[in-house]
Amino acid sequence: MARWTLWIILLAVPAGLFWWLTRPEPVRVSVVSVERGLVESTVANTRAGTVQACQRAKLSLPIGGQIANLAVHEGDHVEADTVLMTLWNEDLLARQLQARLAAETAGLEHQVVCIRASNLRREAERQRRLADKRLASDESVDQARSEAAAATTSCAAAEARRREAEAAIGVVQAELEKTRLRAPFAGIVAEVKGEVGEYATPSPPGVATPPAIDLLTDDCHYVEAPIDEVDAGLLKVGLPVRISFDAYPERSFPGRLRRIAPYVLDLEKQARTVAVEVEFASVPSIPLFAGYSADVEIVLQSHPETLRVPTEAVLEQDSVLLYQAGEALERRTIKPGISNWRYTEVLDGLQPGDRVVTSLGREEVRAGARVVPDD
Repeated sequence: MARWTLWIILLAVPAGLFWWLTRPEPVRVSVVSVERGLVESTVANTRAGTVQACQRAKLSLPIGGQIANLAVHEGDHVEADTVLMTLWNEDLLARQLQARLAAETAGLEHQVVCIRASNLRREAERQRRLADKRLASDESVDQARSEAAAATTSCAAAEARRREAEAAIGVVQAELEKTRLRAPFAGIVAEVKGEVGEYATPSPPGVATPPAIDLLTDDCHYVEAPIDEVDAGLLKVGLPVRISFDAYPERSFPGRLRRIAPYVLDLEKQARTVAVEVEFASVPSIPLFAGYSADVEIVLQSHPETLRVPTEAVLEQDSVLLYQAGEALERRTIKPGISNWRYTEVLDGLQPGDRVVTSLGREEVRAGARVVPDD
């Protein structure tokens, strides 16, 4: 018996040594502690959004003509109703002067005719009084009354001609305004097409031509972004939003969802999306330019100080790999709450201080495996 025991020991020692030397090394994994903190349910844009100016107008003149005066240059700030560009309009200025003189003449003629009509009405009244005293005939009274009535009608006609002449001034003024391009709002001139002496051509119906002047506001902006149609039903006007820019990757700015498009945009070779507009909660402390690419993160729900784990640690079927020192990994089922790309809320299945594996991309990281944390 002792002899067999000795042989077993002699065989077990080399076998144990061989296993020790050839055993697999523990897998190194990244682990994090379960903690309490903020978890939000969010929706983000599917493609990059765009910063838009609150007001932007690509202005063109309604008529064609030679540019006589270009009052602004690119980058100039202008007030509302400022004349930006003027076409050659000497002929219209001459017609405007002619119309004003015609109106003045019509006014003077109106005065002459109406003075005469007033005199004839007084004369008719005198003839009536004389007729009452048997000092004038009925025929002279009738004639005086007829002349007074005709003169009164002539006065009314002169008044109509005077108003017509004044309206002609307005017609010429309207034609003159077509040669002047004015700013519809205060803003900055982004682009100017054309130079003094060149011919400006209006855009005919159905044919797009470059605008003469591109005007936009530089102190008021909003963000327009596409949201997947699947998430559109979760949105409500007024939800808080975080806005970020590729130009400022380390910063985000608070905003508010102000508009949800009432239709789904269907573009070829693109997912169907709903356009939303997001306004800033306050004027950003950074220079903004219309056309900047931007991302929006719309906050649907927010749970502060709730138990959470990194979303990357959650496996299919709502489970995580639990790490305990000196033990193999354990697959633990959890009850998740709200989540986003960063954190998932844990309603049941874990306790604060538990440690879970986040490096799940390798095949050897699975339940039952022996691991060593990176830290």
